[in-house]
Amino acid sequence: MIILIKSSIRDALPKPNVLELSKYDITQRIMETLINACHRNVLFSILNIPKDANQISNELGVSLSAVYKTLTNLEEMSLVNVEKFEFTDDGKKIKLYKSRIGKAEIKIGSNDAVLELYPNRSATNNNL
Repeated sequence: MIILIKSSIRDALPKPNVLELSKYDITQRIMETLINACHRNVLFSILNIPKDANQISNELGVSLSAVYKTLTNLEEMSLVNVEKFEFTDDGKKIKLYKSRIGKAEIKIGSNDAVLELYPNRSATNNNL
């Protein structure tokens, strides 16, 4: 039986240069996000109509904390943005989220995977 420790695996692999590492990291993170069913469902939910976390949670039957965590992750990667804010009667500010991507394609090449993201045409901010 062979036991591989993370550091020994890292030492065995060729070290990428800084440009390769940063490109791989964000592309890999986005691909991992898109294959996650919860993340995809949240993106589908806010594709055409901006929604707040409570609306998404109720629609998908997912806990509110999971929705907030997912939205934070998606927002960090610029896959969603806050379309607008609404204020409740008691002055609480609520974010309405909208997907920035309308389509994503992952293509497998000879030695690499290529991620292509297409802007959501129904979003008001298409600066993807």
